[in-house]
Amino acid sequence: MNTVTLSIASREDVTRRALAAFDGKAQGAHHSFASHDLLWQTLTRKRWDLLQAMTGQGAMSIREAARRVDRDMKAVHGDVQILIKAGLIQREGRGIIFPYDAVHVDFMLTKAA
Repeated sequence: MNTVTLSIASREDVTRRALAAFDGKAQGAHHSFASHDLLWQTLTRKRWDLLQAMTGQGAMSIREAARRVDRDMKAVHGDVQILIKAGLIQREGRGIIFPYDAVHVDFMLTKAA
């Protein structure tokens, strides 16, 4: 299964993972956010629904993505642009793709300082 892990990670964590990859240790697909705030700003409920509708589905048009989440195409287009800039989805031909079959979200909530 082609799974991406979404996580909260410091620059040091990302560097450590990159160095391990250079040493030949498989890291899998990762997308890291610098903070919980950035994760939630990027992955709003409607964008999460969009990713869920695209997971494992291959390339599709924005019109098809909008149909799958029962939303206005213009609004979905705006969300797609943000998700492309964030590196979560990609353009493919004349369409878009979320190239994963599953999403794993990995972060810890701890006591406030």
